[in-house]
Amino acid sequence: MKIKAVIMDEKAIERASFRISHEIIEKNKGVENVVLIGIKTRGWPLSLRLSNKIEEIEGSKVPVFPLDITYYRDDYEKDDRAPLYVQNFDYDIKDKTVVLVDDVLYTGRTVRAALDAVVDQGRPKNVELAVLIDRGHRELPIRADFIGKNVPTSRTERISVQLEETDGTNQVVIKE
Repeated sequence: MKIKAVIMDEKAIERASFRISHEIIEKNKGVENVVLIGIKTRGWPLSLRLSNKIEEIEGSKVPVFPLDITYYRDDYEKDDRAPLYVQNFDYDIKDKTVVLVDDVLYTGRTVRAALDAVVDQGRPKNVELAVLIDRGHRELPIRADFIGKNVPTSRTERISVQLEETDGTNQVVIKE
C-alpha cells in the first residue's frame, strides 16, 4: 500500500491530545475517579500521553493501564488446547469512570472486545471512549466520546497511526 496523504503530523497529534485531555477533564468535572485504559498496541502510548497532559493541567496523576484484548476479539481463532491468558491490571475499577483509549475507531469490534475485557475486571461507574481517529464504517453501535479527528475514508483505504513509542515517528497517514 502506498501513502495517499499525511492527515496528521506531530504537531496535529500533540494538539489533538491536548484537546482530548481538556475534554476528559471537563466532561468528568476533574479526574478524581477517572482511570485511563490504553488498548494495545497504539492506544497504550496514547493513554500515557493523555495521562501526562492531564497531570500537567490538573496537577493530579491519573491511573493508566494497558489492555491486551487479543483473546476477546471475535475474529480471533481460539485454540481450545491453548490456555486463555489475559494480563489483568491490579486496580479496582468499581465506581470509576474508565476512559478507553485507542488510535483508530473503525468497525467498533475492537472496542466491543475491550468492553468485555474491562467488565471482566469489575464494574465501572461508566465507560468513555477516546480515539485519535474516527474513520466511520461502524458495524456495531459504538461511538467515541472524545475524537482527535474525524476522517471519512473508503473501505479500501487504511489509516496508519505511527507513534514515536512504537514506530519511531509521529504521524497519521492514509494508505491505499
